[in-house]
Amino acid sequence: MTRMRRALPVVPAVLVPFVAAALLATSACGIRATTVPVDVGAAPSRVSCDTQPQPSGVQGFRATVELVCGSQLVGVERVVPVPEKKPVRDPLAMVAQALLEALERTPSTEERDAGFTSEVPVGLSAGAPRPGDPEGTVRLSRKPEDLPPVALSQIVCTLAGSEALKATPGPVVLGGPDADPPRAWECTDAVRSRPESVPTLGEIARPTPAPS
Repeated sequence: MTRMRRALPVVPAVLVPFVAAALLATSACGIRATTVPVDVGAAPSRVSCDTQPQPSGVQGFRATVELVCGSQLVGVERVVPVPEKKPVRDPLAMVAQALLEALERTPSTEERDAGFTSEVPVGLSAGAPRPGDPEGTVRLSRKPEDLPPVALSQIVCTLAGSEALKATPGPVVLGGPDADPPRAWECTDAVRSRPESVPTLGEIARPTPAPS
């Protein structure tokens, strides 16, 4: 008895190279072909991460504020006004407060269009150091280690780059509202490229009190 062979579907010659390439790709990767459409979403849009400098008509001081763009920190030059919250007597705390308020503000339309965002929570404030804190310490209204890592990176790199706040380069010394010793935080190229992993240099020892 002669067996009847099942007829195979005829593939037009013009499609043969494309069919062979598809079979080779799926077999090499171990991925099963599927006929179910997959929604991968829209293609990611490119952002410029570039803005124009602010006009000098605003009363305040010029500073570079570190915002998030393309998952990295990018400095944006702004004219930072004096703090809007209750006055701070300590000059360094006043500068730190002004920079915090600049980070807390929603980026302008131009900045948002360029891809800039900020993760610093609204309501965060800066205060003067406690007795015995190292010179240049900034006390925040929340513990630095309790802040979102990206927000902390923004704050550290903004304060580190402020000429009005830091006369010499070096780590930023931050403390919380309690009596815990402050810690040193450093802004590096690694922090700028991966702001979710800001490193701490450790606890800053308090100066030994002078004998009475």
